[in-house]
Amino acid sequence: MAEKLCIKRLQKEYRALCKEPVSHVVARPSPNDILEWHYVLEGSEGTPFAGGYYYGKIKFSPEYPYKPPGISMTTPNGRFMTQKKICLSMSDFHPESWNPMWSISSILTGLLSFMMDSSPTTGSVNTTTAEKQRLAKSSLSFNCKNATFRKMFPEYVEMYNQQQLSEQVAFDKVASEESNDKSSSPVSENNSTRVDIKKVDGLKDVRKNKKQPFPTWMMLLLFSIFGVVMALPLLQL
Repeated sequence: MAEKLCIKRLQKEYRALCKEPVSHVVARPSPNDILEWHYVLEGSEGTPFAGGYYYGKIKFSPEYPYKPPGISMTTPNGRFMTQKKICLSMSDFHPESWNPMWSISSILTGLLSFMMDSSPTTGSVNTTTAEKQRLAKSSLSFNCKNATFRKMFPEYVEMYNQQQLSEQVAFDKVASEESNDKSSSPVSENNSTRVDIKKVDGLKDVRKNKKQPFPTWMMLLLFSIFGVVMALPLLQL
C-alpha cells in the first residue's frame, strides 16, 4: 500500500516539476525505476560554481513521502564528496527533521542552495575558489563520459558537442591565420633582398663608370697642342 502511494506521489511530483521546473536544476526519474532520480545542478552566476554542471542521484524509499531520500553527487565539484551521501535536513541523514509535505522541488531547491553555501557538513569538502572554478570548467566534459548521464540528459551532451565544435573552429581559424602570416614573411624578405641587390648593382655601375680609361683621341689632341707650342720659338728664328 505504501509503495503504491509512493509511486503515485512521485508521478504527480514529476508532472508538477515538468510544468514548473526548478531554476538551475533538471531532474528526471530513471525509465526503469521511479524510485531513482537523476539530476543536474547548474552553477549560479557570481559563485565559484558558475558554468558548472553537476550530476547526481536521488534515491527514494518505497515509503516516501513518509521517509526522506538519499542524495549523492557524481560530478567532482569541490563542495561535496562524490559517490557519498550528502547530509541535508531533507535527506535520510536526518529522518527526524523530515517533513512529508516536502516535495522533489523542495529537495532540489534546498540542495542547490546548500551547495552554493560553504557550511561544513558530513560529506562536504573544503577546497579553494580556484579549485571549484577549475572543476566547474571541466564538469560537462566529465559528465559526458558517463553512459547513464548521456542517456538521461541528451540535451547537455548536445551542448557539450556544440562547445567542442566551436572551440575546434576557433582553433582552426587561429592556426590558419598563423600559417598565412608565416607564408607571407618569406615574400617580404625576398622583395627586400631584390631591392638590396638592385642597390648593389647600381653602386657597381657607378664604380665602373668612374674607372673608365682616359679617351685616346683626347690624348692625341693634347700631344698635338703641346707640339705646336714647343715649335713656335723655332719658327720665329
